[in-house]
Amino acid sequence: MSKPIIEVRDLRKIYHVGDVDVEALRGVNLTVEAGELLCVVGPSGSGKSTLFHILGGLTPPTSGQVLIDGRDLSKLSDAERTELRKRMVGFVFQKYNLLPTLSAADNIAIARYIAGQSLTEDPKFREVLELLGISHRLNHKPRALSGGEQQRVAIARAIVNHPAILLADEPTGNLDSKNSGAVLSVLRDLNERLGQTVLMITHDLNVAAYGHRIVHMLDGQIVES
Repeated sequence: MSKPIIEVRDLRKIYHVGDVDVEALRGVNLTVEAGELLCVVGPSGSGKSTLFHILGGLTPPTSGQVLIDGRDLSKLSDAERTELRKRMVGFVFQKYNLLPTLSAADNIAIARYIAGQSLTEDPKFREVLELLGISHRLNHKPRALSGGEQQRVAIARAIVNHPAILLADEPTGNLDSKNSGAVLSVLRDLNERLGQTVLMITHDLNVAAYGHRIVHMLDGQIVES
């Protein structure tokens, strides 16, 4: 059996808000296999976004351990964590975070530039753009794209450097039902055709049904999986 791509052990996160300590995570344990499409479900305040920010190396935990492809994030320097994040993890957020003055193509290309990758077009990535259904919209700026198209551009930007893990935080939160279905189908296709490991957080059980496995969070803990 191959080793898990993500291992989380007794993960805790405490935020200090004035004189109050807020426990966002209370001893989370989780294992994710390579190629899995996992959905983390929970209401607002359940800790799911905090978990994702820690998995992506954006926020340090208060205690506990996170291993990404066998590497302990706590034992990496800031530079090493940044490099691992650029190489291993892609992010898709509810807000598309596209630069409004750039075309869709340039919004995608800037992710390659930041990662130090060649800006020469990758012929294999053209197939991904076809899968996403945006290859004919690349010269348009975000304001000329629908919400669903903008989210698909954001997905393309997230995976242009071929990360092993795609973290999607409420990726359909700003979309209507038709565009939500299209984006979810794209994420499932990326998982099935490319073997992309996808972790998606949502408060919607209908969205979570697209995953292979559902993990439920409440009050900073996994309560069912």
